Amino acid sequence: MSDGSDDEDSGDVAEAAQAAPLLRRENSALVGQGRAEAALLAAWRTGRLPHAWLLTGPRGIGKATLAFRFTRFLLAQDGAGPALFGGPQPTGLAVDPASPAFRRVASGGHADVLLIERAYDEKRKRRRSEIVIDDVRQIGEFLHLTPAEGGWRIVIVDGADEMNRNAANALLKVLEEPSRRSLLLLTSASPGRLLPTIRSRCRHLALTLLSEGQIADLLKQYRPTLTPDEVSGLAGLAGGSIGRALDLAGAGGLALYREMMALLTALPALDGAAVDRLADRLGRAGAEESFRLMAELLPRRIARMIRDTSAGIDPDLARLAARRSLDRWVEVWEKLNRLFALVDVVTLDRKQAMLNAFFALEEAAR
Repeated sequence: MSDGSDDEDSGDVAEAAQAAPLLRRENSALVGQGRAEAALLAAWRTGRLPHAWLLTGPRGIGKATLAFRFTRFLLAQDGAGPALFGGPQPTGLAVDPASPAFRRVASGGHADVLLIERAYDEKRKRRRSEIVIDDVRQIGEFLHLTPAEGGWRIVIVDGADEMNRNAANALLKVLEEPSRRSLLLLTSASPGRLLPTIRSRCRHLALTLLSEGQIADLLKQYRPTLTPDEVSGLAGLAGGSIGRALDLAGAGGLALYREMMALLTALPALDGAAVDRLADRLGRAGAEESFRLMAELLPRRIARMIRDTSAGIDPDLARLAARRSLDRWVEVWEKLNRLFALVDVVTLDRKQAMLNAFFALEEAAR
């Protein structure tokens, strides 16, 4: 199994990276996804398990965790299928962390498991922005080998929507000609970006958002040094994603959010000096993760303003929302998303992108 940094969909901050294995292949528990787990177990019990699954849902809610959990379960069966003649049936996908299957999958050393994800670029010292065809070509070679232990050959494609066109076409060929006793588990936060032909060849399983209470409990477990106020604040900002909550915790997300809100609530009187300091800080080398978080927080907060204002329940930004029609704010929200997308697409300067974002908000608020 190929190795990686174990961040579910991204994450370059050291603290987030340290917590990430808890969210993926080393995690012995899965929170809030009982329905999805039951669906996989029910499919296995039929003895006719679909050869490809597409696990979808927002970033950081447990898609890869579930993929590894199901992988360990299948490999722990020692090649056996479901008990068809009244024998004992597993009641869940949990595998003892002390078992050989669990330990070898967790260490990346199981010969019958292959992980495909965005590779690490040694020159740029970061992960590539997409999964390329050379990554996917490994799958065909891997699946044509006989299972080393007589059971399953399992491929996990984590972030399948991050494949470029050539990689996606290569994966499609694999899906069209499945090997016997092979299983592909694709995770995707944006399944609409996948080729329709890929989606049609997979059994779709949508995961659900976690509650704030579940996220708070997980934060207490993974970040025991957080104060109760920090736990509550992070759980509220996480949008149902423990992965996002951990990213926020690792990158000072609460402080960033409060800094952002101070600027937004003052509009149209934008504090130019404060915006410049913020943009300069987020544009520096080593601040990529903080910039990414702000690039998520800002459009999301405007989207929430639009949604909550239409329902009359946004006291924090009600004054700002009232300065323009909701249609106008939707246009601004779309502009922010396009602007931040250009940072990755054409390597737009991060400082200038952040300045432009706040200038666009200032103009709309006048």
